[in-house]
Amino acid sequence: MINFWHNMEPSQILLVEDDPNDVELIQIALSNYNFVNKIDIVYDGEQAVHYLFGRDGQPPTAPLPRLVLLDLKLPKINGISVLQLIREAPRTRNLVVVVMTSSAENRDLQACYDLGVNSYIVKPLDFHQFVEVSRQVGFYWMMLNQLPS
Repeated sequence: MINFWHNMEPSQILLVEDDPNDVELIQIALSNYNFVNKIDIVYDGEQAVHYLFGRDGQPPTAPLPRLVLLDLKLPKINGISVLQLIREAPRTRNLVVVVMTSSAENRDLQACYDLGVNSYIVKPLDFHQFVEVSRQVGFYWMMLNQLPS
């Protein structure tokens, strides 16, 4: 049995986001807080899969992050497919995945919850609200949410 909790970096976030403006806003929101040591950024679903599962038969090079912030509308492999792969694999099935997307479509929301997403957030359009929501999400999942030891 894979010991998931021992293969995880407790202060690391994986941000899967193709919009550079949203990447910058999330980085701004989390930069002033001590609960994140590292934010790894990938810009499409294929990069996310390589990050989490390795590439060309090679194992992944990074430990699992404590939190994955996942956009849905991604190039190459969409976010719902990435979420499905995460939940199917023993190594990643317990990963905390928060979808942050512009999609308020019920079918996307339902698909994500059917696949076991931990939270689904529609990105606010207002700059200050976006930064505040990003900060709150980071704080909750990195500091308040309890994981087994």
